[in-house]
Amino acid sequence: MAWKTLDEMQLSGKRVLTRVDINVPVADGQVTDTTRIDRIVPTVKDILAAGGKPILLAHFGRPKGERVPEMSLQQLVPALEAAFGTKVMFAADCVGPAAEAAVNALADGDVLLLENTRYHAGETKNDADLTTSMAKLGDIFCNDAFSAAHRAHSSTCGLAHDLPACAGRLMQAELSALEAALADPVRPVTAVVGGAKVSTKLELLGNLVAKVDNIVIGGGMANTFLAAQGIDVGKSLAEHDMTNTARKILAKAKAAGCTIVLPTDVVVAREFAANAANETVAADACPTDAMILDAGPATVAKVAEVFEASKTLIWNGPMGAFEIEPFNAATDAAALQAATLTKAGKLVSVAGGGDTVAALNASGAAADFSYISTAGGAFLEWMEGKELPGVAALSQ
Repeated sequence: MAWKTLDEMQLSGKRVLTRVDINVPVADGQVTDTTRIDRIVPTVKDILAAGGKPILLAHFGRPKGERVPEMSLQQLVPALEAAFGTKVMFAADCVGPAAEAAVNALADGDVLLLENTRYHAGETKNDADLTTSMAKLGDIFCNDAFSAAHRAHSSTCGLAHDLPACAGRLMQAELSALEAALADPVRPVTAVVGGAKVSTKLELLGNLVAKVDNIVIGGGMANTFLAAQGIDVGKSLAEHDMTNTARKILAKAKAAGCTIVLPTDVVVAREFAANAANETVAADACPTDAMILDAGPATVAKVAEVFEASKTLIWNGPMGAFEIEPFNAATDAAALQAATLTKAGKLVSVAGGGDTVAALNASGAAADFSYISTAGGAFLEWMEGKELPGVAALSQ
C-alpha cells in the first residue's frame, strides 16, 4: 500500500480539500438515489472528528466548461445535510474570490461544498493554473472518489501533486478490496465476466487470463464464445465478427493454465420479453429460430462447484438477461451461492460495474459480498490492469 490514509494525516485545524463523487440522480430538484452520498459520510465525519474542515470538490453531469444551472451542486445541499447531520455551506465557484471567502468563513463543525468543478474547462484537462487555484483553498488533499480515479483531472489528480495527499475512507475501502482481489489474492481466483459484448471487455479478458485461475463467461459474450466453437446460437445476441478473437482468448487462457467456463446448457426463447415461453436445451442445441437468454441449471451447478473450490471471486457483468424474469435465474443463483460462501468465511468476493451492482441487488446477494464497488469505468480499468491516474497520484 503506497498511499496514505486519513489516519496518517494531521487534520486538526486543517482545511481538507476532499474530492468526492456525488454525481447522483436528481428529479425535480430531489435526489432519487443517495447511495453515493451515503458512501462519503464516513470520510466527512472522520475529518470533522479529527478537527479538520471538509471542503468538498465534485463534478455533476457534463457541463463542458459552461455554467449550466441544472448542473449546479447547490441542489444537493439538503441531501448532504441530511446525510452528514450538520450544516453544509455552499460556494458558487470552486476557485477564486467566492470560494476563498466561503473557505475563510467556514466555522468548526461545518462542511463546505464548492460548485461543480467541470464549470471550468481546465478541470478535465488537468490544467496547472486551475489546480494551483484550487490548492490555495486547502492544506491537505483527500481523494475519496475512486469512481473518478481513472480521469487525470485537476481535482482528481493534479491536487495530489500540489498538496499533501491521502485516500478517504471510500477510496481506502475500494483500493484495499481490489488489491486483495487482484494484486495479492488468496488462490484459487475466479472471475465472472458477463454482459452483452466481447468487444467491450477484450482488455479485461486479456488481463484476467494471466492473473486468475478460472473465468466464468456469461451473457451475450458467452454466445460469441459458443459461436467461436462452431455452435449454432440461432438468433442469439452474438458478435460473429469477434469469433476469431474469442478463439485467441481461449488459446491464451489454455496456455496460461486458466480454465474458461462456458454454458453447457442454456435457456432459450423466441421473444425477448418477461415470462416469454422458454425451454432449457444443451448449449449446442439452440433452435435456429430461438435466442439464448440465460445459462441453464447444469451450468449453474458447474459454476457453484467452481465457486466452492475458489478463495477469491471478482465479478463484472451478469450471466443472462437478468432484467427480465425468468432469465435472471442463473445470475441470481450464482450470486446467492457466492454470497453464502462469503458469509461463511470461505470466499472473498468483490464485484463492480453498473449492471453487476443492479443484478446483485436484485438477487438479494449484494449485502453478503465482501465488497461492492460503486465505480463503473474505474473498476473496469483496474480489472484491465491499467494505471488509474487518481490512484497513481496518491502513491507518489
